[in-house]
Amino acid sequence: MLLKKWEDLPSYMKCEEVRTYYDILSKRKISLVLKRSFDVVVASIMLIILAIPMAVIAVMIKFDSHGPVFYRQERVTTYGKHFRIHKFRTMVSNADKIGTAVTVGNDSRITRVGAKLRGLRLDELPQVLDVLSGNMSFVGTRPEAVKYVEKYKPEYFATLLLPAGITSEASIRYKDEAELLFVMVISWRRL
Repeated sequence: MLLKKWEDLPSYMKCEEVRTYYDILSKRKISLVLKRSFDVVVASIMLIILAIPMAVIAVMIKFDSHGPVFYRQERVTTYGKHFRIHKFRTMVSNADKIGTAVTVGNDSRITRVGAKLRGLRLDELPQVLDVLSGNMSFVGTRPEAVKYVEKYKPEYFATLLLPAGITSEASIRYKDEAELLFVMVISWRRL
């Protein structure tokens, strides 16, 4: 991945808060190229190795419930580019229209196969396609939904200097959304 010139960044990213991070990254051009090379090589190998298991998962999803195999949602990645993320569908079709945006506990919209996929984090496997396309990396901040990026504070735009990631420290630490909500509520109470 090559870092764009500062002048070529979207105007909303050209602020002092982002400049600090931009300057750090601009000194690490070789690391960025190696990171992208790693992503392409490993994603290619994974796609070959996981093709059959992913096909089996796709069949299981189709037998378990009506609807598409993949859940696609518009997310934001490098420089504010919008893309449609790939995930195995773990909920009933149109779940986002019949419930809340956050899924916690025993949400009735989660399918039987979906619960197993979520428990093992296998619903994320199709994101290897997003890594190959350059929209994502293996490690980076999680790709955010457009509606949340529109509310970013200036310093948050620094996360858009690099591709979104399949995993990050936060997604490992708070893999359970219910736990994350609990931590957030506790934090808010302290304020």
